[in-house]
Amino acid sequence: MHTAITIDALKVLDAIDRRGSFAGAANELFRVPSAISYTVQKLEEDLNVAIFDRSGHRAALTPAGRYLLNEGRALLEATEALAHTTRQVAKGWETRLRIAVNSLLPVDALFPAIHEFYALDVPVEVQLIEEVFAGAWDALQSRRVDLVFGADQLSKPAGPFTTKVLGKMPFVYAVAPDHPLTQVTHPLLENDIARYPAAVAADSSRSLPAGSAGIFRRQRTLTVTNIDQKIAIQAAGLAVGWLPEARIRGELAKGDLVAVPVAEGRQPVVLHLAKHSDDVGKALLWFWDKLGETAAFSDWLQPMDSRAGR
Repeated sequence: MHTAITIDALKVLDAIDRRGSFAGAANELFRVPSAISYTVQKLEEDLNVAIFDRSGHRAALTPAGRYLLNEGRALLEATEALAHTTRQVAKGWETRLRIAVNSLLPVDALFPAIHEFYALDVPVEVQLIEEVFAGAWDALQSRRVDLVFGADQLSKPAGPFTTKVLGKMPFVYAVAPDHPLTQVTHPLLENDIARYPAAVAADSSRSLPAGSAGIFRRQRTLTVTNIDQKIAIQAAGLAVGWLPEARIRGELAKGDLVAVPVAEGRQPVVLHLAKHSDDVGKALLWFWDKLGETAAFSDWLQPMDSRAGR
């Protein structure tokens, strides 16, 4: 479909406005003044709109002309960005990298790496997407994300995936400080716990089987959408359950949550980086290497011992 508004015409209008005259725009664009005048005249004729008011000493933009230029500058910026990102893609950089973050881990664990990535000054849009349980693998399998930060092995689907161990996440059973379970003098048994609602972070998977952990069959549930909300409702005394130890250190230190012993403990979850084996974009591989550095997340994850397999 033909349109009278071209990128070249918008560049001419932009130059006239910034330089203050047709002659100034001609000098900037290395054209003769008559070529500038012709471009404006043709645009006005094609649109059937007066872009400049020529009644005064010097031509001034009409309201329609000012609107066209303001909106057009957004298009000029977009075309410049498009040209730049096209050159980056030619060099192997993606235009966008989507990272799924397992809700067990705080999103700010990624901030140092993102800060370093921005210092590279490449125009790659980074998206952080929170996922719960099998939702991280589901997002990777369906290519809604390119990289998973904190993938577990239990919900891993079949497919050509590559993983790298980050460490293991320990859990504690935590309740509000005034919760009746704090008064139990022995390690908690199922009969003790099942009387109270369990806090559940809903699995965000769309296709893979949903998962859950640490809930007894007889126990009522209070379901929320992520770990932050799960922490909040447990601190409020509305429900009980296992929580990742690294996520609640502050609440435990302040007494907003209390860790209580449980007879049947919960094993730590080993978390990984995960990607499609055949994905080799430069941004993806940069984050793959940076996030996979040894002890990069020691504040949140325990290292694997030498006997643990990968």
